[in-house]
Amino acid sequence: MPLIGCPVRISGRENFGPGHAYIIVCNHNSFMDIPATYAGIPGTHKSLAKKEMVRAPIFGIMYKIGSVLVDRKDPASRKQSFVEMKEVLENGIHMLLYPEGTRNKTGQPLKEFYDGAFSLAIETQRPILPAVIWGTREILPAGKAFFAWPHAVKMEFLPPVPTIGYTMDDVDELKTKVFKIMWDRYQEQ
Repeated sequence: MPLIGCPVRISGRENFGPGHAYIIVCNHNSFMDIPATYAGIPGTHKSLAKKEMVRAPIFGIMYKIGSVLVDRKDPASRKQSFVEMKEVLENGIHMLLYPEGTRNKTGQPLKEFYDGAFSLAIETQRPILPAVIWGTREILPAGKAFFAWPHAVKMEFLPPVPTIGYTMDDVDELKTKVFKIMWDRYQEQ
């Protein structure tokens, strides 16, 4: 990122407790979120990525190695990706998810969240660590192919949200809670 004039300033790493594997949820404004988050997350981690991303120039290798791949149109693949994400966490590796599901092309700070990250957190009883990223939309706006405009990126890891005691009946409550935390922090910037 610095080589293309896009330094990444990171804060909140102290929110990662030693020996814990977190489900990190981050807003998703641009394809540039991926390299920014890869550099920002301390320790080993994987992300969930759509299978077709392995064909992307340059980034394809990163997706293949550092991701749990899913064919979003195939229910069996979605189910298998959930199993693989649980294995990642069991191995002490952080799991990065973009709960908006795809890039946010709206004018709002966040799009509505899907249930997946929150179901995973409740099923594994792992804490969610919210992260907010600013500036990537300015580097690579939606609809631009290989446009990259130099711009600083800021990424902040927020305090973890515990999930111990939550049940699958609490998915909406947890999702709403994390959404509000991220929305409020994004708006403060």
